[in-house]
Amino acid sequence: MSESTVWWVLAGGLVGIELLTGTFYLLMVAIGAGAGALAAHAGIGMTWQTVAAALVGGGAVALWHWQRERHPAPLRATANQNVNLDIGGTVHVAQWDAEQQTTVRYRGADWAASLAPDAVMGLGKHRIVEVLGSRLIVSPVEK
Repeated sequence: MSESTVWWVLAGGLVGIELLTGTFYLLMVAIGAGAGALAAHAGIGMTWQTVAAALVGGGAVALWHWQRERHPAPLRATANQNVNLDIGGTVHVAQWDAEQQTTVRYRGADWAASLAPDAVMGLGKHRIVEVLGSRLIVSPVEK
């Protein structure tokens, strides 16, 4: 089997493993294996094929990691205002029970509401920060 064939089989195997595991970084390593295969087609020695695969694959991994750091993951659907139009709405809280839960009036109906984990319990105007099923997660509005 030629060296380029070994590189292409390695690249295909990495893509197959990525499809099973969902590890996107394996696709970047597969690109590196493809670079090794192209180097083999060009007649470059095995040492430089490996260097090309490592540089291209490692560079692709580093570039993808940098890109992910610049653009953090989107909000979950339960807290994303583009998915759920209730996010950002306001309600009036008259009282809380011992478990930091209450019932509020919102859109003409009574809703169960809970205090957001990072919020301080208080009375008055609260903003909806998440909707979990039929429960509103609220946080006090800053004055």
